[in-house]
Amino acid sequence: MTAGEDIAIRRKRLRYRAWHRGTKEMDLVLGPFCDANIDGYGTAELDRLEALMNEEDPPLLKWVMRQEEPPAHVDRAFLDLVVADHQARIEK
Repeated sequence: MTAGEDIAIRRKRLRYRAWHRGTKEMDLVLGPFCDANIDGYGTAELDRLEALMNEEDPPLLKWVMRQEEPPAHVDRAFLDLVVADHQARIEK
């Protein structure tokens, strides 16, 4: 398996995880975000996405909806990309 195949498989797994979170609300936030962005992501961006996706759905949804501030360990810049993407989709 080549490095290109490895990253393609990783993208596929992350896309699947994004659409199968366990809560429909987070599926609808992370699924479209992944569909729109993941193919252009390299290892560093995939690491950032995976770290965010490792968070539990209830707090993650509160951060996305701006109901709570995320803790310090959360990559706020990447979370802001997800939030902006979600906001753009619901404003259409």
